[in-house]
Amino acid sequence: MCGIVGYIGSRQALPVLLEGLSRLEYRGYDSAGVALGQADGVWLQRTVGRVADLKREVRQAPAASLGIAHTRWATHGGVTVANAHPHTDATGRIAVVHNGIIENMTALRAMLTAEGVVFRSETDTEVLPHLIRRHLQGDPVDAVRRALEHIRGTYGLVALFADHPDVLVVARNGSPLVVGMGDGEAVIASDPQAVVEHTRRVVYLQDRELAVVSTSGVDVRRFDGTMLDLNVELIDADYDVANREGFTHFMAKEIAEQPRSVRRCLRGRVDADEGNARLGGLQLSNRDLAAVQRVITIGCGTSYHAGMAGALAIEALARVPARAEIASEFRHRHPIILRDALFLAISQSGETADTLAALGEIQLKGGEVMGVVNVVGSTIARACGRGVYLHSGPEVAVASTKAFTSQVTALLLFTLMLARTRDLSLTRGQEVARALASVPEKVAHYLDHPGPIDAAVAAVKDARYVLFLGRGFSFPVALEGALKLKELAYIPCEAYPAGEMKHGPIAMLEAGTPVIFVAPTDDQRDKAISNMMEVKARGATLIVIHTAGDDEMAALADVAIAVPPVLDLVSPLVSVLPLQLIAFHTGLALGRDIDKPRNLAKSVTVE
Repeated sequence: MCGIVGYIGSRQALPVLLEGLSRLEYRGYDSAGVALGQADGVWLQRTVGRVADLKREVRQAPAASLGIAHTRWATHGGVTVANAHPHTDATGRIAVVHNGIIENMTALRAMLTAEGVVFRSETDTEVLPHLIRRHLQGDPVDAVRRALEHIRGTYGLVALFADHPDVLVVARNGSPLVVGMGDGEAVIASDPQAVVEHTRRVVYLQDRELAVVSTSGVDVRRFDGTMLDLNVELIDADYDVANREGFTHFMAKEIAEQPRSVRRCLRGRVDADEGNARLGGLQLSNRDLAAVQRVITIGCGTSYHAGMAGALAIEALARVPARAEIASEFRHRHPIILRDALFLAISQSGETADTLAALGEIQLKGGEVMGVVNVVGSTIARACGRGVYLHSGPEVAVASTKAFTSQVTALLLFTLMLARTRDLSLTRGQEVARALASVPEKVAHYLDHPGPIDAAVAAVKDARYVLFLGRGFSFPVALEGALKLKELAYIPCEAYPAGEMKHGPIAMLEAGTPVIFVAPTDDQRDKAISNMMEVKARGATLIVIHTAGDDEMAALADVAIAVPPVLDLVSPLVSVLPLQLIAFHTGLALGRDIDKPRNLAKSVTVE
């Protein structure tokens, strides 16, 4: 599910492969490996651990101008050298790297075992080189195509043949692959981050497409053999290779970047005079917007939480029914797709497999779906055709931060557009537009004056359980805060609407239990204070995120963290910031791997 890199050209392949793997480390992984094409067979080296460990293992590698490499995030089989990619056939002359899941692995392994194949790993991927060998009759491209006829599932794969050193064979179905075209060379990767250092001329493979990559160019065809016109694109000039720029961690950098990333999302899209917003990528006229009868957001994890905040804003300001759906559950419950609904597929990477699957179900049933994504040219952006780019720049840390605030910003812009086609007055529209335009400055102000984060960290870092609470627009923020603390500190925690606390979670409270309450000043303030009293009565430690100047809220808290005053529906953009910092610094205090938390991957390309 993680990083693929391939190289063919006149240079030494190994340095290109290792450098590419290093650029894909942010995706999360547990093992790494490399295969080089040689006349006497495939030279293979794999290791459990980091790319740095692999680099030490390959110091005696032979010279080669053809190779493939991979960082693995375990799905089938444990974290072992035998399960690491690349995998080879029994002769050691075919090697394959693969992202995705082969759903009929059990049946295929049984068939191949009956034919005498001895498997050396627990992975689903290993069936691929054996199937390819089974069908190889001279033409490597035909062998891959025929092997894939047996496969049910998702894959992005690159196959290397020791007996055919002039080609790499690439195929995609549901897992992203890009081919970077250089001068007499090509770099293949699962993410443009591994390509952009070498070339900005790329070909994005689409589902059910196969590419033959050589030093002379790229041929793309459908699985039935039909040749396709080559669609060469230029990677956006803003798609720079990410680096920490002096920060200790990518996450620290990305938290600090939020004034800039929110500003970029807003740039050119807010019309304060008209009290309106413009999102040209939606390609929706005022008449189209007025015809929308309901909005449904689709996302996973952080993107789901952003969608919840957006749905609440749409109902509150535009008075249009809206709800958020968890993408991984959506298509499996046979959803009703209403023709008057607009669906928004939210994903930082634009490659999230569950969201793509939901998107496909919506489109199959005739629904209108648009993307809210960060990565230009990503699969969700292409599949939707219309949508909103966040323009946040690369987000490398696995735990998302600036993507959340940019996603919420984009959804608030859409909310304003939708509201102005209904009964939202010019005066109220101007107020909301000004509030949005002021957010980057308020985010910057808070990050410059974050308050007693250390005190909050001291209260939660040794806790057995942490409860997050919020009401209204603050509930999705509470969910996001709990997710961040789980991801970074590995502390059991959960988030509830504050009114639900007495319907179960209150049983978890005892003396010293940390309760983080997101409670900016809004129309539910008095109810929030009542909930705080209930927390205090149980002896729990109360950490309150409150609006600056609300002295009553601050007096109730054991740790009070003030955020700048903003409109209710804009509050998630500031109230989430202290939760990001608490999670970051708690993980740091506990010695966690901040940018690459255990078991997690940045771009979840398997269901």
